[in-house]
Amino acid sequence: MLHKPLYDITPFTALDYPDHLATIFWFAKCNMRCAYCYNKDIVFGEGKISQEEALAFLESRVGLLEAVVLSGGEATLYGDLIEFCQKIKQLKFKIKLDTNGLQPEIVQILTENRLIDYIALDYKAPKEKYYEITKDKHFDRFSKTLNFLINKQFPFEVRTTVHSDLLRVEEINRIIKDLLKRGYQGTYYLQPFVFTDNTIGRVKEETNTFDKLFLSPELKIVWRE
Repeated sequence: MLHKPLYDITPFTALDYPDHLATIFWFAKCNMRCAYCYNKDIVFGEGKISQEEALAFLESRVGLLEAVVLSGGEATLYGDLIEFCQKIKQLKFKIKLDTNGLQPEIVQILTENRLIDYIALDYKAPKEKYYEITKDKHFDRFSKTLNFLINKQFPFEVRTTVHSDLLRVEEINRIIKDLLKRGYQGTYYLQPFVFTDNTIGRVKEETNTFDKLFLSPELKIVWRE
């Protein structure tokens, strides 16, 4: 019986990998339980698509698409991810990884073996609020991934989802201060919380005002609406 790591495939996107036409592979399961996450079905669900089926889909898109986005869930939990990326690379696709950074060893192997081309790293919350937001205590593992990518000068971006009742302007500014201290010089992407009734933490719609004018100007910030 084939193991099925993927929950779903988005056949086409022009938004998720900067300047590339891509497909998205959504991996089932995650090692976080972010309160505002609306991908509950992916986080708690079972995979429906095997590696072999995903590769067959890619073969049908050779010459039509340029890249694959590995998202989820959390792709780095998949035990055969390195082999999977090798097979995707054999088909000449670029690979972007969306990750929470809790598997620094996997990220290091993938980057040093040139099996991925770009990373979107989620900086979920400042250290003191990390567990409250994610229900995970391993900020040190995320921190190791962030430092590695900065020191290696690997092409990557840092992004944070903003729910104004969970993360205030001053807490985003603490993240900015931390990024600058570590030597991050890229763009910091902020994406607003999108309310649904299906979030893991059953969070309500925002009540606090998030005044962008008070964000630190020390780092370039782009809002993804």
